[in-house]
Amino acid sequence: MKNTMKSIIGASVIAAMMSALPAAAQTSHGAAHDTPAAKANMEAHQKMMDTMNGMKPTGDADKDFVMMMIPHHQGAIDMAEVELKYGRDPELKKMAEKIIADQKKEIGEMKKWQSANK
Repeated sequence: MKNTMKSIIGASVIAAMMSALPAAAQTSHGAAHDTPAAKANMEAHQKMMDTMNGMKPTGDADKDFVMMMIPHHQGAIDMAEVELKYGRDPELKKMAEKIIADQKKEIGEMKKWQSANK
C-alpha cells in the first residue's frame, strides 16, 4: 500500500511536471535538462519524494493521508516558486502565486488537524 501510494503520487507529479516542460526537455539528452529552471524543478521534486519515501505509514488512512499530503503540497509550493523565479508567462506566474497561497493554507489546516488528532 505504501509503495502504491508513493507510486501514484510520484507518477502524477512527474506527469504534471513533464507536461509543463517543452518537448526538448522531455528527451533523455539535450541542453534543456541543464537549465537552472529544469534543475530547480527536479530538485524540488526529489526533495518531496525523499521526504515522502522516508515516512512510515501508521495504518490510519486519515493520518497517513495528511502525513503524505503535507510534503506533496510543499513540493507544489517549491515548484511554483521555481515558476516565479524562472517563468515568463504572466498567467502562469499568477497561477503559481495562487498555488503557493492555497497550498500554504492547506498545509496549515493539515498541521492543525494533526495536532488535534495525535
